[in-house]
Amino acid sequence: MPERTHAERMASRDGYFAPESLIRRLGNSPVVPFLGGGPAVLLQVAHPLVAAGVTQHSDYRNDLWRRLLRTLRALYLMAYGTKQEAERAGEAVQRVHEPVHGTLVEPAGPFPSGTTYRADDPALMLWVHATLVHSSLAVFTRFVASLDAAEEERYYREMALVAGLFGVPEGVLPATLGEFREYVRDMLGGPELVVTPPARDVGRVILDAPLPAPMRVLVPAHRLSTAWLLGPRLRAEYGLRWSAVHEPALGVAARSVRMTAWPVLKAAARFAPTGPALARA
Repeated sequence: MPERTHAERMASRDGYFAPESLIRRLGNSPVVPFLGGGPAVLLQVAHPLVAAGVTQHSDYRNDLWRRLLRTLRALYLMAYGTKQEAERAGEAVQRVHEPVHGTLVEPAGPFPSGTTYRADDPALMLWVHATLVHSSLAVFTRFVASLDAAEEERYYREMALVAGLFGVPEGVLPATLGEFREYVRDMLGGPELVVTPPARDVGRVILDAPLPAPMRVLVPAHRLSTAWLLGPRLRAEYGLRWSAVHEPALGVAARSVRMTAWPVLKAAARFAPTGPALARA
């Protein structure tokens, strides 16, 4: 059977989401994964137990972007694939996470040595999912288009279905977007998130990764959006600067991205496959 084109997937109704769904609208913008993917990873590994799972169970210095691509591929199939494709994608991610468990050999932030961690810990799964929702919504509304409150709530509910496909147990996610945002604020301001040396290593991989030539024009927007999404404490712990000039610079970058992102990312497609290529990779 021939592979569906992205346009055919956009129009399909045999998956979990309809063409008019918010998850498809956000997912159809390449700006969202490009500007939101890196910050989401940095937010994830700011949790010391997530950082331990990433750094102790992968060749993250050489494989981090490939891991992110695998996650994006799974998200693509969940949004645009058939129900069978979406379920297989979720099961594949869960299989990858099954062997990810261990014990801290030294203290990490508020967690003493000897603390155990598992990739399927519901609390860690919630945080990883939260970073994807938080980053995607923030990037889309800042760099692509505005959403009203009802649309944002719809997107949150749709992403809750994605969380279930990834294996997040029922009842773990906050019931509403408002409660979810309160949870994210509490996490960003609370003691659990600490940028440990392993997280800084991951940060260097994310921030220093060479980009294909067509995408280098978007580097300032990528740096600004990353620092902005991390918030004051975490960006300071990652060593990212933020001053009075950065906020207006972010606004300029947002306008520039709206004008240039599509042609730039289209030109870069031959370096980093997107759309239907993700389904085949």
